[in-house]
Amino acid sequence: MAALIWHEDVDKRFETGVDHGVLYVKGETDVAVGGLTGISNATTKFSNGVAWNGLTSVSKSPSGAEANDIYADNIKYASLRSAETFGGTIEAYTYPDEFAQCNGLDEAEDGLYLGQQVRKPFGFCFRTDIGDGTDTGIDVRSKYKLHLVYNATASPSEESFSTINDSPEAITFSWEMSTIPVAVTTDAANGAFTNGPYAPVATLTIDSSKLTTAGKSKLTQLEAVLFGTANTDPMLPMPGDIIRFFEKN
Repeated sequence: MAALIWHEDVDKRFETGVDHGVLYVKGETDVAVGGLTGISNATTKFSNGVAWNGLTSVSKSPSGAEANDIYADNIKYASLRSAETFGGTIEAYTYPDEFAQCNGLDEAEDGLYLGQQVRKPFGFCFRTDIGDGTDTGIDVRSKYKLHLVYNATASPSEESFSTINDSPEAITFSWEMSTIPVAVTTDAANGAFTNGPYAPVATLTIDSSKLTTAGKSKLTQLEAVLFGTANTDPMLPMPGDIIRFFEKN
């Protein structure tokens, strides 16, 4: 047992920044996922990822999970909560060409885009840095959070253009996104989850500062899948496969 201590440097944690953005447009067919040691039969529809440069902010905006109180016998009998949903906002100075099809644009010919078309779902990955009160401060090499978003669609957004003047500014694009959760499925070949079962999810976050040495090695392998290598295309593994991968010894 020990008394509580406030304001220790290591406990002065904060998050800042946004980088390593990756877009994964959802395909029609499953693609095999390699690089996750010990995981068989891993597939995903979120493949051929592309770097998203120019990110300025990403906001997470969960909603729902509202209490609905039930009364009986003249007292508060129970409280039921509505389903929780995940949404957010992406802001950037630019976006990958591949995002056009997620933004309701269809390239009829090279450089010729038709608006008001079907908006394709996408996966999204980005990173935020973790700092603390120690001398090292922000150390992105070992302390960061990796955020994965599944099955998102972007809503139409306003684009405002203005004349160049004596204080020019670059246009900032902004998209609100909503999600449909994906199942965290079990797999006979890999066995059930240690702490499962899990409800469907739209987001998964990995905190590198909380990982063991073995966990950090697995994160390195996962990032090779997410960001690609000289021999493999970037792809976004499904949540169930990522959980199994980190559970494996």
